[in-house]
Amino acid sequence: MKTAVITGGAGGLGQALAARLQRENWHTVLLDLPGPGLDALGSHEKQSIYACDLTDGGAVEQVAEQVLAERPSIDLVVYNAGITHIGLFADMDLSAHRKVLDVNYFGAVHTARAFLKAVRASKGCHLAISSVAGFSPLIKRTAYAASKHALEGFFSSLRSEEKSYGVHTLIAAPSFVATNVGRAEKQENGLVRPGSSTDGVDYMSAERAAEIIYKAYERKTRMKPVGRVASLAWWLNRVSPRAYQKLMERNIKEPS
Repeated sequence: MKTAVITGGAGGLGQALAARLQRENWHTVLLDLPGPGLDALGSHEKQSIYACDLTDGGAVEQVAEQVLAERPSIDLVVYNAGITHIGLFADMDLSAHRKVLDVNYFGAVHTARAFLKAVRASKGCHLAISSVAGFSPLIKRTAYAASKHALEGFFSSLRSEEKSYGVHTLIAAPSFVATNVGRAEKQENGLVRPGSSTDGVDYMSAERAAEIIYKAYERKTRMKPVGRVASLAWWLNRVSPRAYQKLMERNIKEPS
């Protein structure tokens, strides 16, 4: 049985990806912050759960040691954990900006370092969950866009370094995935869950996104815009970045 490690495993997309992999007889290791959301998932034959703060590199290393001791191989690591901040940069506390980078970017870096050798050993895959904001601008999401641009730069570069070990690297970039719509409870400094805003365009379900991502993994795709809006954004931003930016500004409305 192959094993996938999924960060942000208690979130909507994390759970949808886990369910999709489990249907293919994978064992999924779900990492997330401690709390009732993670506890409610439980462990069973095809699933293990571990509480972990990804911004703490030492904690990530400790959890990785436990996982590596219990699983025969690590065949896929999905870098899915993320938070966002919705609002103008002019009104944003810089501590919130740093927190978004800590979770979305450095959390992935800590995880990649912890499982790098195991993925090499299995000739497995690094699967980074980016966003339309990872390859294009997104108004009122300066920190989020910065974190996803960094994520794409990191994994695009890691791809070249790891390919000689037979490792595949996939970057999946969804647009708006309806994982937490209506649950935009703000944390400290205005941070919110991804997928909780009401100003998105053409939301898709987490299950649909997971299916597209899984097929891209099977086909060993390098970069996959996920969904209609993401595909259109990818094409338009490459052809005419100025036209894309105008369209994006017109369609992204004030959060409610």
